[in-house]
Amino acid sequence: MSTKESLAKAEMKAKGKPLQKMFNKVPGSYDFLNRLLTFRMDEHWRKKAVQKILKEKPRKVMDLGTGTGDMAVRIARKNNEIDVTGYDFSSSMLNVAEKKAEKYRVSNAHFVEGDAAEMPFSDNEFDVVGISFAFRNITFKNPNTSLYLKEILRVLKPGGKLIIVESSQPNSLLIRKGFHFYLRNVVSGIGGRLSKSRGAYHYLAYSAREFYTRNELTRLLTDFGFGSVEHTSLFMGAAAISCAAKPIDK
Repeated sequence: MSTKESLAKAEMKAKGKPLQKMFNKVPGSYDFLNRLLTFRMDEHWRKKAVQKILKEKPRKVMDLGTGTGDMAVRIARKNNEIDVTGYDFSSSMLNVAEKKAEKYRVSNAHFVEGDAAEMPFSDNEFDVVGISFAFRNITFKNPNTSLYLKEILRVLKPGGKLIIVESSQPNSLLIRKGFHFYLRNVVSGIGGRLSKSRGAYHYLAYSAREFYTRNELTRLLTDFGFGSVEHTSLFMGAAAISCAAKPIDK
């Protein structure tokens, strides 16, 4: 890589950093508010995503954007023979994740802090990369999207799967309007007040309202080299589990 290319990459990474400061402020209330604002459905959705991950019979899994480690710990508890890596850019979130792993006496999950645009892992290292409610953070109006998706492809084994659980857009206009009303008035308003981090929950609500439809997400993933994209709708389309494969010949 030339010096010019390296500088351009560093500049792009720096532009994508504002969310890091935001999420470092909310770990203490993050799990509680997730449960409250989704009526505990987030746990059910992660459970379904973990089932899809385990169905692949992986030996090495990365939980990208692991946050407080919910999905990483759940995978590790389900199968103690799987090597689980939780990866995130927030040190305060990872502190909570490590305590959670200790609480559940999980020994096969470890947590690494770093930038998703330049991960410290080998090519073709993971059988599955899972990401729960963090995919918006790396793709929604983010100048580093291309870097992130290329890195995910790089660390996945050929034939490996990217499994995403994320908010989505209901097909029904009436349901979509109700969902957006809830995001705007409850998630942004109440979440911001209870967490004392209005910016974080305003961003979460806004990015969920404006996020991709399932067809748009399919196009994004295939444009960057993923194949065999499939979606499972959750809660009338307000969320979805998406699965994409790294082609065998990559």
